Amino acid sequence: MVKYLLKKSYQLKDLKEIEFKDLWGDRGVFTTMWIFKNPSKILFFKEHINNLIKSAKAFSISKSSLRSDILRLIKNNINSKVRYNHLLRVAVNKGILSISLRKRIKPKLNFNLKLVKLKRQKPEFKNLKYKEIIKHLSKLDNSKSDIGLCSNKKIFETGTSNLLFVKDGKFFSPIDKFYKGITYKFFKSKIKKITRKDIFVSNLKEFDEIILIGSGKGVASVKTINQIKWKRKSLKFYKILSKHYQSAINKCPRYK
Repeated sequence: MVKYLLKKSYQLKDLKEIEFKDLWGDRGVFTTMWIFKNPSKILFFKEHINNLIKSAKAFSISKSSLRSDILRLIKNNINSKVRYNHLLRVAVNKGILSISLRKRIKPKLNFNLKLVKLKRQKPEFKNLKYKEIIKHLSKLDNSKSDIGLCSNKKIFETGTSNLLFVKDGKFFSPIDKFYKGITYKFFKSKIKKITRKDIFVSNLKEFDEIILIGSGKGVASVKTINQIKWKRKSLKFYKILSKHYQSAINKCPRYK
């Protein structure tokens, strides 16, 4: 059961507070950001907000003050006395804007990926059609497991993160039909080349490393995929990506 430090909802038209609604399953969009330290910092904050606004427009959620409304509500609800290590989620549909804070769980090195036959709706956007994913995730210990979303014999992403696959020192990711998250875009700018190809479940045993990247997990190395008896062969590129990520954390400005 997820424990929330904060959960609030507001009418989009006038920002009047109403009973909290998580908006899962609605027609709308969301973003999840890592807020940490005191004074608080939010990693890739500008990128997350820009992407949320862009996605909202694609879902015909239009309000000229949406960006400033979101910034105002975040600012009003961040406690300057709290040392955070939380995930800040902002969700919006045509009538409601919701924000919540929950503890960020650090992934362990004995991390298992569970393959499930499940495809996200409109994966090009961080949309709210997540109920099936949440149902699967609620049965797992999220510090040491996640679900791999598979369809048509291919794997695309996890329930919480993007995936990078490593073979012979080269990075691979799926061609399309997955959400390209903010953390994925960050690493794409750091890695010389990520080859896009279909990642078939039947070929997963070829890879030396499988790495999760996202706001919730940061960088996590998959140790096992029990269903196909895959085991991690190395931590080399996980460690390299972790250094890049730590550098971004160190350079992250204070949230204002």
